[in-house]
Amino acid sequence: MNQPMKRKSNIWRYEAGAVHKITDTIVTEYPITIVLNDQEFATLVCSPEHIEELVVGFLASEGIIRSYAEIKELTFIEATGRAIVKTHKVNKLNELFHSKRVVTSCCGKSRQSFYFYNDERTVKPLEKVDATVSIDQCFHLMRLMQDSSVIFQDTGGVHNAALCDQNGIIVDRTDIGRHNALDKIYGYCLQDSIALSDKIIVFSGRISSEVVLKVAKIGCGIVLSKSAPTELALNLAEELNITTVGFLRSQTLNIYTRPDRIKIPGVLSLT
Repeated sequence: MNQPMKRKSNIWRYEAGAVHKITDTIVTEYPITIVLNDQEFATLVCSPEHIEELVVGFLASEGIIRSYAEIKELTFIEATGRAIVKTHKVNKLNELFHSKRVVTSCCGKSRQSFYFYNDERTVKPLEKVDATVSIDQCFHLMRLMQDSSVIFQDTGGVHNAALCDQNGIIVDRTDIGRHNALDKIYGYCLQDSIALSDKIIVFSGRISSEVVLKVAKIGCGIVLSKSAPTELALNLAEELNITTVGFLRSQTLNIYTRPDRIKIPGVLSLT
């Protein structure tokens, strides 16, 4: 895309009793309208990067597709901000959506309002989880993700997500919307047929119920975050067989669910 991820803007900063005019770096937003089988399906407000991955991941998250092979055609028209998608068959779940929806970049009810109805049908507990990670690897992976996000360092206005194994980052994505960052990871995994039973999601935002659902859909059994979880997220993580680690900062972290996958020197097991 030719759309920039960030722009320069003149601002006024108040500091130590004085006001200064400076140039700051501001993250950009970009609307993408998905036209699914000739009908407008949803408009996503996102960061203008890795758009095809975002569209694929979003459709998979919504239960419209179950594999990348179900997409017959995907064309992105930058001039109009439209992603034209044709699938080989129309999933019955499409019947649940009666009008176009706008999915904003915020993390509130705009997205939650249509989530759980379909998730009951599309999300199953993970049966095969081969991933384990040591305490030191948790800290290492979080540092790698944070160091890799140049856009966050420049603007402070994006979320970061990374798909990792024990050794490091396989792919990382950035977006103004935390859901979008995870959908881009999901889309990448579907397009490249990534095996996921031994993979880990490292994430910058809080672990909400929606994040846990997305991690389950992607197929990863461990999610590491520098932020906090919610109660519903932890209840879902228990049901879906997902290990959740939060408040991962400096040399401290909290293990909330399925602690047996976190390896601690000198500790045989956590129960």
